[in-house]
Amino acid sequence: MAGLTAIFLAGPVLTQTDPGTASGEEEEAIPFALPQSGPFTPAEIEIDNDQAISDWFRSSHANAASDAFSHWDDDGEIRAACATCHSGEGFRDFHGLDGTPAGVVDGPINVGGVVDCGTCHNAGLADITEITFPSGLVHPVTGVEASCLTCHQGRSAGIDVAEATSGLADDEPNSELRFINPHYATAAATWLGGYGAAGYHYDGQDYSGRFFHARPVASCNSCHEPHTLEVEFEPCLTCHLADRPEDIRIARQSYDGSGDTSVGISSDIERNADTLLGMIRDYSDEVVGAPVIYDGTRFPYFFSDANGDGVIDTAEGSPVAYQSWTPRSLRTAFNWKLVTADPGNYAHNPQYSLELLYDSIMDLSAPLGIDMEDLQLLR
Repeated sequence: MAGLTAIFLAGPVLTQTDPGTASGEEEEAIPFALPQSGPFTPAEIEIDNDQAISDWFRSSHANAASDAFSHWDDDGEIRAACATCHSGEGFRDFHGLDGTPAGVVDGPINVGGVVDCGTCHNAGLADITEITFPSGLVHPVTGVEASCLTCHQGRSAGIDVAEATSGLADDEPNSELRFINPHYATAAATWLGGYGAAGYHYDGQDYSGRFFHARPVASCNSCHEPHTLEVEFEPCLTCHLADRPEDIRIARQSYDGSGDTSVGISSDIERNADTLLGMIRDYSDEVVGAPVIYDGTRFPYFFSDANGDGVIDTAEGSPVAYQSWTPRSLRTAFNWKLVTADPGNYAHNPQYSLELLYDSIMDLSAPLGIDMEDLQLLR
């Protein structure tokens, strides 16, 4: 090792005369560890996918400081139940791409990971042919679809709400009921619609299935640039006249009772979602007699306000989770959260989103004494 150190510190090494050199002359040989053109400058090295890496690095998939990837830092490892989608290492573990059994995260999964290149570019993705959704649906996938649909399907479905409330009286609070969270960024669940059965489906109602767009738009990458994750809006202009995706209408009728068809369908969804949340509050206050406050910044989002002063109750310095759920309020709150958890619901499956909101509003209208015709909503 001492000899190697001397090579690096002493500079060029003298070698024996090469047959092509003059007698008595010696040529210099650059140590193999140093570049011939030196000094080494990373910026001068050409990388074929440099732009893709730069785009990914600035995307939310690579933001290691975000709560999506740093939430478990103090724990020292990511919980197995969360690791599949909150770490590339966990994703590969779950699908058996690291040589472990598929279908389970064996762990432990290290903190600090993100949705890395190996999450979407692993050669083993070609062997994944189906993804199971929380509803029990087994959906066929090809290639990188496995990555998108694994992590954007949510973690609960309407069937979980149905099982939790089975046999219980619609309007009687049950202290054993807890809010069932569909989770975040549920684009795939919205996209598959009634076929995917992500929402709570009411008996006797039909629900729109998977949202089939124009023929070129058949996958996540059809609309989203895979590295920046941004929506490529220009192809939309082939058929739609709008300044941004949110302004696309797709319908000639008003679903929110406003009669305004000059705005995008996203407006109808947003207004109906606001109506539903307001009715959930009114129902909890007037029918159940236990006011509720929603705070989207902290789990479990719905909190107690026993005295109705508009301030979340606390106990030992912590907010008190709402514990007066009835089957009716639980299923409507689940559908509301599912729809609003997907900020792209207006593009992924607007009809399914509107159907879930309408049916949930109708569910609450009876105990609140509201005439659905007065709301002038369309399903």
